[in-house]
Amino acid sequence: MLDLDLLPEEYAVCRLPAGSTLPASLSNGPDDKGVISVTWSSDELSVICPADRAPEGATVEAGWRCLRVVGPLDLALTGVLASLAGPLADARVNIFAFSTYDTDYLLVPQVRLTEAMDTLTAAGHRVTA
Repeated sequence: MLDLDLLPEEYAVCRLPAGSTLPASLSNGPDDKGVISVTWSSDELSVICPADRAPEGATVEAGWRCLRVVGPLDLALTGVLASLAGPLADARVNIFAFSTYDTDYLLVPQVRLTEAMDTLTAAGHRVTA
């Protein structure tokens, strides 16, 4: 069983062209409760952030809510994401997952949030809104 916190903001998944620099709207980092994830690759710059901080000029998919696994988690743990993704897949709730050193995060569509939280609770997890 895992404990999860529902973060209060709406989130966006954003894409900028390869070689882009970190947008100014993100350079100050997250606020005290939010999370921002930035991933550079040879193909793109991907950003996950509160929707109101989505970079200008990015391709933006908004309307996500973020669930944070209460951590920190030991890096040797296995099956954490599988224990969350499996039940959500069975319920046909799409996810966007990402991780930090300390924990894992799941984005679920805002329109499926109640169903996602109910599914995770039925799978034995505790979700705090």
